[in-house]
Amino acid sequence: MSPVSKRRLMQVGVTLVELILFMLIVSIAVIGVTRIMNLSSIASTDPLREKQALAIGESLLEEIQLQAFTFCDPDDANAMTANSAADCASEVQGLAPSGNETRYAVPRFDNVGDYAGFKMGKGMGAGQDKIVDMQGQVILGLENYSVTVTEQESCGAGCIQIDVTVSSGDLSVMLTGYRYRYAPRALP
Repeated sequence: MSPVSKRRLMQVGVTLVELILFMLIVSIAVIGVTRIMNLSSIASTDPLREKQALAIGESLLEEIQLQAFTFCDPDDANAMTANSAADCASEVQGLAPSGNETRYAVPRFDNVGDYAGFKMGKGMGAGQDKIVDMQGQVILGLENYSVTVTEQESCGAGCIQIDVTVSSGDLSVMLTGYRYRYAPRALP
């Protein structure tokens, strides 16, 4: 065998240094791809949380806006005809629940003003620690959300501003709606 042929036979394969460098390069590439996948999976869950928060807020805001908006509590005899709070027979409706009304049981909220200061969801306590529908059924999967409703007469006596804030961890979504007092003032 010639010396040139011997050298060619000896150079077949990879050296230990080449193998270590290959493993290092592949490891760095795998780590980079794994980090990108991790970031994309974290980012893809945020829109789901935002969509759920929006759905909770929109449904509660719609529920509130569909209620009566009268000067008197809807249980008052003059609720349909009262043109001011002075026309109420017994109970003036303010920005607070009338009597012992609640969203969860009879007697239920029956006026927009009943929802002022309403809270439900995580950390609210007193039976309000879960997101529930109007029938009081717990909505599964929303255990980490909380809802707060604030109301104020921001556009005169005939209008009320309703702010529904939905929170989950560091996420907070606020929806604002308006309800105008106009005739006819149909009761629910």
